[in-house]
Amino acid sequence: MDTPASADREGISRIERLCIERGLKMTGQRRLIARVLSESADHPDVEELYRRAHERDSHISIATVYRTVRLLEEKGILERHDFGGGRARYEPTEHGPHHHLIDVDTGKVIEFADERHEVLAREIAARLGFELVDHRLELFGRRFPDPAPEPGAGRRKPRNGRDPA
Repeated sequence: MDTPASADREGISRIERLCIERGLKMTGQRRLIARVLSESADHPDVEELYRRAHERDSHISIATVYRTVRLLEEKGILERHDFGGGRARYEPTEHGPHHHLIDVDTGKVIEFADERHEVLAREIAARLGFELVDHRLELFGRRFPDPAPEPGAGRRKPRNGRDPA
């Protein structure tokens, strides 16, 4: 099985390997975009992907990034997500089973997997007369506010043990 580490040992990223396996011609700029995507721990949109690629090669154009992302999506190498905010975001399709929790205030995407969810999804499908073949879950939420400090919290009592108030 290909792992990012085994791909790195051979000098190519996991996404580059998928491109080659699917018969894509790998130009230098496509290789760069594939590497940036492989190294991304988040779900970048095209603008962010362009920014990261442009930091490494100032000759790359945003049009090249758009064309490459579209091609990788058509070939089933990238998966497109709409997490709100008006921009599509991307991740490799061969990323393993997981789901997303999107922070509506920051746009941060948190990946998670939970066997209880998997079991429940299969049970619901079966109850409705279906065999589950695939599913996705996207949760949108807001962090709970930090609890307000209690009055006097953080104040140190004087050595005599009496409150100064």
